[in-house]
Amino acid sequence: MAKFDVLDMNGKKVSTVELSDAVFGITPNEKVMHAAVVNFLANQRQGTQSTKTRSEVSGGGRKPWRQKGTGRARQGSTRSPQWTHGGVALGPKPRDYSYRLNKKVKRLALLSALSSKAQSGDIIVIDELKAAEYKTKTVVNMLTAIGADKKALIVTPAVDAKLVKSAANIPGVKTATADSINTYEVLNGGKFVISVDAAKKLEEVFA
Repeated sequence: MAKFDVLDMNGKKVSTVELSDAVFGITPNEKVMHAAVVNFLANQRQGTQSTKTRSEVSGGGRKPWRQKGTGRARQGSTRSPQWTHGGVALGPKPRDYSYRLNKKVKRLALLSALSSKAQSGDIIVIDELKAAEYKTKTVVNMLTAIGADKKALIVTPAVDAKLVKSAANIPGVKTATADSINTYEVLNGGKFVISVDAAKKLEEVFA
């Protein structure tokens, strides 16, 4: 069991907590983490880019000049790809880039990401994450006190509307619930700020 210091929102140590090695102490698998990140980014692509082929561009029905005798190269249409205003050869068309990863691979990737953060000392455990009112300054002060003011992923056991709204305007700071985090968010989130309850919830699901 890995031991972590538990801080309050003022950055003071209040206790320690033991978290399961099955979640925060495995050997990170870089190959699987890479596969999960590539999958996540591919699934975010809209795939709406499009170009017109020569058959879709208007005009070009008439042969621009006769086949032989002009000294110029033969041309059948002014909408061929080599012409200005012509169609695009082999250009992109709308498509779906998404694909699915094996559940065991996704699970291993997330556990590897969490363990990687633990090994690098980027996990900060807070006794309780809450916001009494909609106020960005509350979250800014908390992140500054715990040393996560540059980039952070704040993880709570359930959606806290006041905390989410208060953190929404802070550059580099994102919020998530324990049951919705993914490998990309963990690896790209900077400091991993998690409440004790959220950490226990992760253990219940993955340990």
